[in-house]
Amino acid sequence: MSPRVVVLDYGFGNVRSATRALERAGADVELTGDFDAAMNCDGLVVPGVGAFASVVDGLRAVGGDRIIGRRLAGGRPVLGICVGLQVLFERSVEHGLHEVDGLGEWPGTVERLPAEVVPHMGWNTVDVPPGSVLFDGIEDERFYFVHSYGVQRWELEMRQGEVARFKPPLVTWAEHGARFVAAVENGPLAGTQFHPEKSGDAGAQLLRNWVQSLR
Repeated sequence: MSPRVVVLDYGFGNVRSATRALERAGADVELTGDFDAAMNCDGLVVPGVGAFASVVDGLRAVGGDRIIGRRLAGGRPVLGICVGLQVLFERSVEHGLHEVDGLGEWPGTVERLPAEVVPHMGWNTVDVPPGSVLFDGIEDERFYFVHSYGVQRWELEMRQGEVARFKPPLVTWAEHGARFVAAVENGPLAGTQFHPEKSGDAGAQLLRNWVQSLR
């Protein structure tokens, strides 16, 4: 039986291409903003394109912040894509003028990339840590990015002397003007800054890896 995946429909995001790509990856996919459906599926995908503030507002309007929080409290998988990854962090500094609060699942700030050319648009390699499930078999591939902002410092670190109770997060990096977070795997919560649904065979395999992890 195929894993049931909900692509959260909150009025923003490249939802159609993501839905088709997940279907090809072997999932039984529903595009909906329904609270119960999003809570009870095997895996929830949070897409996102455009401005950080608009995505956060759209998510909160359909209860997406509560859905994500409750799913993670129960150890149920969530995958964020592009701005859907960014909003999982504490805040974004938009246009260098003001801060916008994110969902706060991870500490950190989304900031404009210090590159001569933005947006960062096109294919890029990534630096994958050992043990990645998402990138299993595709560690050396390129992925498709379209963004001007990113998280340039990973701030969720163990304190000195602290004993790890859980497997530490796996952070994948890429570079455009500076190193930035390209993907995170943190228990049931994962996300990619790039668009796997636009990343050809490599992106298709990443989605298959995620869908298979839901079984």
